[in-house]
Amino acid sequence: MLESKLLKPLQGRKNLLAFSGGADSTALFFLLLEHHIDFDIAIVDYQIRTQSKEELKYAQTLAQTHQLICHHTKAPKIEKNFESEARSFRYHFFEELITKYSYKNLITAHHLGDRFEWMLMQFCKGAGCVELTGIQREQKRDGYTLIRPLLHLDKQELLHYLEANKLHYFEDESNLDESIKRNEFRHNYALPLLEKYLSGIKKSFDYLDADAQALLEEREIHKVGDFAYFKATSQDRSDIYLIDQYLKAQDYMLSAQEREALKKKGSHIVGRKFLITWHKDSICIVPYIQSKVILPKEFKEQMRLLKIDPKLRGYLFENPKVFEQLQEVLF
Repeated sequence: MLESKLLKPLQGRKNLLAFSGGADSTALFFLLLEHHIDFDIAIVDYQIRTQSKEELKYAQTLAQTHQLICHHTKAPKIEKNFESEARSFRYHFFEELITKYSYKNLITAHHLGDRFEWMLMQFCKGAGCVELTGIQREQKRDGYTLIRPLLHLDKQELLHYLEANKLHYFEDESNLDESIKRNEFRHNYALPLLEKYLSGIKKSFDYLDADAQALLEEREIHKVGDFAYFKATSQDRSDIYLIDQYLKAQDYMLSAQEREALKKKGSHIVGRKFLITWHKDSICIVPYIQSKVILPKEFKEQMRLLKIDPKLRGYLFENPKVFEQLQEVLF
């Protein structure tokens, strides 16, 4: 069931599987075992469902049975924006483990239904070909690669696998709550369409992926501390896509309005968290700092001569080592 092209980067490397005990991650757990992929698991208890303790116990039992490590943590109580805050907490936990234990890949159990829901949601908000492809099978992140081996498989295919192999899994009742937008799209639109047009939807994603790859110019994103930069492409769409992918890895989602603003280049503050600025032929992304320090005249003159945007000067002044390292390659 798993595609060999995605198994290759997992072979012989340290892998971490994001596990929940639900159908998707349980199916992926046993599929990875079948293909002799080495991995450990990580599970988060959000402390909002009574069965979460049973899910953790199940994860620990599976890990012990198959001689894996089971990393686990409890999330603090999340009062609002649960989906977004839970995702942020989850990925921070995974990334801490990746850094501490030198994992090379993070494996998640996103499947075709997840991808199709995302596509429909983006389509309804206003999106082009690149945005519609959304969730990718493989994405380079800061220090690791995120791999989603199930994107070609529908949820029903995973359930058939679990039933055929008599594998236990848990149902998350929150997935039935249609007040959550993703669930609304899943139950009212995505599932009925997947049931009727599964093979066509699979082919469409293959075409969309090929089209998006042809449209986009690839660039390596360099980092010095928390200062990220890359050489601008010849297309606004490619530049904005690269910015968007980088910010997603930092747990920030660009709004449609922010994407439109970025087309004008210049300097932009997004979410009061990041500064994005064009400098010569490069695009720089740094944490946004409202510096209250009065810049020395000599430094201000140096910035003027280097034609560095005023919004970026405070950051460079407060991070002299970063500025020193970047002077030869960027400024």
